[in-house]
Amino acid sequence: MGRQRIVIVDDHEVVRLGLRSLLERHSEFEIVGEAGNGREALEKVATLQPDVVVLDIRMPGMSGVEVCQQINERFPKTKVIMLTSYAEDEMLFAAIRAGAAGYVLKQIGGDDLVRAIEAVGRGDALLDPTLTQRVFDQVRKAQRDEEASAFAELTNQEMQVLQLVSEGRTNREIAEALYLGEGTVRNYVSNILGKLGVANRAEAAAYAVQHNLKDYLSS
Repeated sequence: MGRQRIVIVDDHEVVRLGLRSLLERHSEFEIVGEAGNGREALEKVATLQPDVVVLDIRMPGMSGVEVCQQINERFPKTKVIMLTSYAEDEMLFAAIRAGAAGYVLKQIGGDDLVRAIEAVGRGDALLDPTLTQRVFDQVRKAQRDEEASAFAELTNQEMQVLQLVSEGRTNREIAEALYLGEGTVRNYVSNILGKLGVANRAEAAAYAVQHNLKDYLSS
């Protein structure tokens, strides 16, 4: 792979000069341009077609997130590393949704930034290690919310019955396990089918497995 062509975007000239000085020490990088705001950044990208844009997330006027989204849509071969002083969840996920290939804090060490640019240039996605846990937490929360909504109309008892249905238990076995009468279990199963909009026990069982009912009940 040849030298990576980089555009640096930050509204603070001192930051741009510092980044240029750091990156120019490495022969694998070529700084082809700088920009101090979003509109200028888009013009530079359109003209220079860089491999990587190191982009400040907070700028007056057009934000880094907006610039990233436009670069991703108009120049998909150009990868964006978002650089920020703030470890804010809202900005992090906005950048990810905008198509950022990397998201690092300005407190990152010089060598780590170099490795981040190299990784993004190779086509890898990269997240500052201090932020990784936040992403995993958000993903897990989204999964829990999705699971909860899938069973929102069921009572706790109905979810217990559904779990046993998904395990292939008969009404008699479910009744014994939950200390209920078989007639009560039949009523529960009928209610479950109606609430889930499925035709039979097999479809109800498939629904339970698909939406991770077992994990939801144990969480």
